[in-house]
Amino acid sequence: MNLSIVIPLLNEQESLPELHNWIVKVMQSHNFSYEILFIDDGSTDESWNVIQKLSNQNSNVKGIRFLRNYGKSQALHAGFAKAQGDVVITMDADLQDSPDEIPELFRLIKEDNYDLISGWKKKRYDSVVAKNIPSKLFNWAARKTSGVHLNDFNCGLKAYKNIVIKNIEVSGEMHRYIPVLAKNAGFGKIGEKVVIHQARKYGSSKFGMSRFINGFLDLITIWFLSTFGKRPMHLFGLLGSIMFIIGFLFAFYLGIDKLFINTTGRLITERPQFYLSLTAMLIGTQLFLAGFLGEIILRTKNNEERYKISEELGV
Repeated sequence: MNLSIVIPLLNEQESLPELHNWIVKVMQSHNFSYEILFIDDGSTDESWNVIQKLSNQNSNVKGIRFLRNYGKSQALHAGFAKAQGDVVITMDADLQDSPDEIPELFRLIKEDNYDLISGWKKKRYDSVVAKNIPSKLFNWAARKTSGVHLNDFNCGLKAYKNIVIKNIEVSGEMHRYIPVLAKNAGFGKIGEKVVIHQARKYGSSKFGMSRFINGFLDLITIWFLSTFGKRPMHLFGLLGSIMFIIGFLFAFYLGIDKLFINTTGRLITERPQFYLSLTAMLIGTQLFLAGFLGEIILRTKNNEERYKISEELGV
């Protein structure tokens, strides 16, 4: 199979038929073998009924329905687990991503041998204050922190080799950082393509300003996990050891000073340096224990079920 089109959605009943017909037109004009995977992330409108009708009309349409809203990352994770195409395309269901971009994205993966191609909405039709400016700040911070030089990390339109999506774990709200996850997994050939961004035709955006705050927090998380996620002792153990040694040496010096140098001076407990050294040793011990407990948790944790599926179509 040439292509898997993975489309997470929430309350997009109006746009689904038009999006489906547009994708099918592109697939047929380029003779692609394909599947369309709609992941209904707990919609409360008629989205699932629309997906069922489309599946009855077109055997290439498949669906996964969550019991409730779990988030875009969980929807992508479920879609990636079922995707069978050599190239996997992700796109949003709101018609702001153009299916006409798919053939070139497919070519870049298959012929130019990219592991991942991320779309870049160079010209946007979103609110300047609410989305454009925060998005620019977010992308700048992501570039500086991750070392992945993309202009638009959060663009929903992306293309992947199948092997990439099978070897990355998309959890929490990490869908913004799939290129970073891919890089950390060893897939280094990551490119970018300017794509058409269209104004929303139906409904309203499901994301507010809070997504950018969460995005920066997730960026810190992914940096930490990629650097120390497998060995937390390397960070906490090192910091704890340094703090403990500093505190111990300070306390040792105070003891030598009182016993042999300034025997008639103030009591050790009357000197503020004593409490600083004691605090340093306590903090050092706590950091070391945090690293030790982190190592134990990593070795004993069970993978939790991150979402519950109520229905599946054709998968």
